[in-house]
Amino acid sequence: MPDDRKPANTSNRKAKKQFLANALLSYILLVYRKPPGTGGKESIEEALVDTIRNRRSIRKYTAQLVPQELVTRLLEAAMSAPSAGNEQPWEFIVITDREVLQAITRVHPYSQMLKEAPLAVVVCGNLEREKYPGFWVEDCSAATENILLEAEEIGLGGVWLGVYPHDERVKGLAELLRLPSSVVPLSIVALGYPAEKKPPAERFDPSRVHTNRW
Repeated sequence: MPDDRKPANTSNRKAKKQFLANALLSYILLVYRKPPGTGGKESIEEALVDTIRNRRSIRKYTAQLVPQELVTRLLEAAMSAPSAGNEQPWEFIVITDREVLQAITRVHPYSQMLKEAPLAVVVCGNLEREKYPGFWVEDCSAATENILLEAEEIGLGGVWLGVYPHDERVKGLAELLRLPSSVVPLSIVALGYPAEKKPPAERFDPSRVHTNRW
């Protein structure tokens, strides 16, 4: 009489392997995809493009405070920026003190939203950390943009306030925040939970694109 147990065991092993493979795939999709219904996007790439395109300058905020874990995420994103020779010349001043936020509005003419914002991050370049003089501006600009993108991703709104190279703003902010002489403020990012909503801006202009030469 033929023994049917071996084929049955083989079939069971195949089924088990298939089950484990499906379970692993489901786990990967759960970890690396946005949940269904979150923007309706199916991949990390699509979600990233959405974050870039949906980012807008938000100047109105609710009174809700930004929890420390989200502040940490903003700073982690900032420090993930590229820098010349990996010099990472940045320093960050996190401001939640209402008096300090109010004081900034007296030294920066376009920072009036800080009267409402619960949070600001001042992005600075430390000249003592430079390997390649002058590139701190590009490095800290990349860090500033990363803060804005992470803010969009985690449900916050933000706006980039330029400081450098306006001498009066640089001097006023440096004095207010008691910055060392080697540390230069590049930008302020006002942040908070948005009290306004703006649609994505369509800014692509093919006339600005040049191939190989002008």
